Amino acid sequence: MKNIKIKSRNLTLYYGNKMALNEISLDIPERKVTAFIGPSGCGKSTFLRTLNRMNDLIPSVKITGDVVIDGVNIYDKQIDVVNLRKQIGMVFQKSNPFAKSIYDNVAYGPKINGIHDKKQLDEIVESSLHQAAIWDEVKDRLHDSALGLSGGQQQRLCIARTLAVNPDIILMDEPASALDPISTSKIEELIFQLKDDYTIVIVTHNMQQAARVSNYTAFFYLGELIEYGKTRKIFTNPEKKQTEDYITGRFG
Repeated sequence: MKNIKIKSRNLTLYYGNKMALNEISLDIPERKVTAFIGPSGCGKSTFLRTLNRMNDLIPSVKITGDVVIDGVNIYDKQIDVVNLRKQIGMVFQKSNPFAKSIYDNVAYGPKINGIHDKKQLDEIVESSLHQAAIWDEVKDRLHDSALGLSGGQQQRLCIARTLAVNPDIILMDEPASALDPISTSKIEELIFQLKDDYTIVIVTHNMQQAARVSNYTAFFYLGELIEYGKTRKIFTNPEKKQTEDYITGRFG
C-alpha cells in the first residue's frame, strides 16, 4: 500500500472497565476512501473518533497505543488538539447545521481561524459549496436559514462547512444513514469526487455503500479488527469466514 496517511498501532480503548477496541493496527492510504463496516456496537465509530481525538471528550475513556498521521503521533502530549481537528474534518450521521444562514454556516470556520476579509470569505463559501455539489441549489438563497434546507441538502452543507477550513482528512460517520435514496446517491457521488483531494474515512452500516464508494474496507466485530484489505477482495474473496458470514448476511 503506497502513501500511508494514517497508521494506528495496537490502539486499545476502554470506556471505564469495558474494552471497546482491542489492539487495532491498520494503515489508511492517502487520497483514497476507506470504509469501516460491522454490526452496531462493534467499535467502528469509536475507532473513527480516535482519529481526531473526539473520544477525549468522554470522561471515562482510557486509550493506549498510537495513531500516527503524517509521521506525527496525535496522542503525543505536545499535540494541539484544536489544530489537529482543523486538519481532520468530521461529518456526522445527523446533519447539524447551525441556526444561521447558509453563508454563515460555511464562513463560520474560516472566521474562527481569523479570516474576516469579505472577498476572501465569499470565495471560500462559493468554492466550498461548489465542492460539496450544492452551490447551484443554494446560490440564490445564501442568506436564508440553513434549517430551511432538506435533509440531504443540510448534509451537503455540513460537508461544505467541513471543507471550508481546508482539512487534509475527512471522517464521515454514517453520513447518509438518515437520508432518502436520491440524497444518498448524491452524497456517494460527492465522496467519489472528493477523494482526489482528501483522505476519506467513512463508517457505514450499508455494505452496498461501502462496496460502491470505498477503495479499502475494514471489518470490525466486538472491538476487534477482523479483516482489512482492498474493498473488492473483502467483498468477493474474504480471507476470514467471519467476514464472509457478515457480508453474506448470516449475522449482523
